[in-house]
Amino acid sequence: MRALAQRVLLALVVLGLAVLGFFFLATALVAGGILATVLLLRMWWLQRRMKKAEEAAYLTTEYKVVEREGARDPRLPPAP
Repeated sequence: MRALAQRVLLALVVLGLAVLGFFFLATALVAGGILATVLLLRMWWLQRRMKKAEEAAYLTTEYKVVEREGARDPRLPPAP
């Protein structure tokens, strides 16, 4: 009778440890996923900020020629 009680108690302890192990593994996987997501977002943010800084380093603009000046229309006044 004593051996049967020990086997039942051992089975319950093993089952309890297996359940705790499962929940520990699930918690570790969720925490790892959250950590990976945070790190990927941080890397994306840093790359985005570096790209913006690189684009801001150069001055670019658009322009349109409204009227061309001909050779007959100089900007300087006539020579004395």
